[in-house]
Amino acid sequence: MVLLATVSMTTALDNGLALTPPMGWLSWERFRCNVDCVNDPDNCISEKLIKQMADLMISEGYKDAGYEYVCSDDCWQSMSRAANGSLVADPQRFPSGIKGLADYVHSKGLKLGIYEDFGHLTCEGYPGSEFYLQLDAQTFASWEVDLLKFDGCNSQREDFDRGYPAMSFYLNQTGRPMVFTCEWPDYQTTHGIMPNYTGIRDACNYWRNWKDVQDSWDSIIDIIDHMGDDVGNFSSFAGPGGWNNPDQLIVGDFGLSQEQERVQFGMWAMMASPLMMSVDLRNIRPESKALLQNKNIIAINQDPRGIMGVRTQQMGSVELWNRPLTPVGNMATALINKDTHGKPAIVPVTGSDLGLVSGSLYTIYDAFTMSVVYNNASSNVNYKIIVNPTGITMFNIQLQK
Repeated sequence: MVLLATVSMTTALDNGLALTPPMGWLSWERFRCNVDCVNDPDNCISEKLIKQMADLMISEGYKDAGYEYVCSDDCWQSMSRAANGSLVADPQRFPSGIKGLADYVHSKGLKLGIYEDFGHLTCEGYPGSEFYLQLDAQTFASWEVDLLKFDGCNSQREDFDRGYPAMSFYLNQTGRPMVFTCEWPDYQTTHGIMPNYTGIRDACNYWRNWKDVQDSWDSIIDIIDHMGDDVGNFSSFAGPGGWNNPDQLIVGDFGLSQEQERVQFGMWAMMASPLMMSVDLRNIRPESKALLQNKNIIAINQDPRGIMGVRTQQMGSVELWNRPLTPVGNMATALINKDTHGKPAIVPVTGSDLGLVSGSLYTIYDAFTMSVVYNNASSNVNYKIIVNPTGITMFNIQLQK
């Protein structure tokens, strides 16, 4: 059980934030809970690591591309709270404290994200927020934190529908604008509980829908399959201020080929997902860096209408997804090939399959390069689209005026 004060939740989320999907960097997938700063000082969870990532986001062009949040996941804390009950950063790994780290990040024109958990302990065994929701919200505000990731380990799933809105309320009560990202539906969906997406949308700026991403193609496809199944029509709840979250970007890590990295980045744009990199920016491959900074794909992700793309067809190993864009009549279309065989798929589609409307003409661009693929395209024309194995062919389709 979680002790909750009796508060009105009618203003649970009214923070004016995340009007487009948030973009930034998060430590978890790449650095996990590495706290061994004696034997691995360059890769442990520490203010040194967070500051280095912030510096590189500026010097290597990520901020200019739109990435603005620098976030520590679990394991920044001390193993116990202070005498007054407040959270404390590990003094050896975060000697400046979180307020000092926030000041540094803000001096770069970036924003700081932090992690906590709804349960009595975090996933890695550090102090959780159970019984401390209001105090922790006030603490994060006093530290000038800009984003809170709120996990769900070591807690009762039946408390989520009250507990997450309560934390949202307390964050708003501080007066400090803080993006609130929830793991609420993830824990329910994976245990056969249908999430209350109306309540989730009211309380959270974005929310994890499915399992943790791992550094593998199988993990990416498992997540895409879940998002494509769209059980409960959660796609309809995405829009300015609230987003479905398929988890971090693993572009630039160890497990994906270059084609597969294009799939993840392209599909996260199609799904209007937060773009939270989890990669070592100190030694990222040039092609992975270029992909993460691809302004054409980022523009699709950040489209101001905020409509999530959905899977519209499955044709053997190939899936077709469509997403409406701004202005009305424009769209993004993606075909992904989940087959691991060596031969590219040749997919016959009509213009209407791609989302083209009868009576109108369109220009179809390669979404990654914005080079023209088809001019004067129409709904009644047949097309043959080549999609590489474990690859993506993605279009930005613009209505001709």
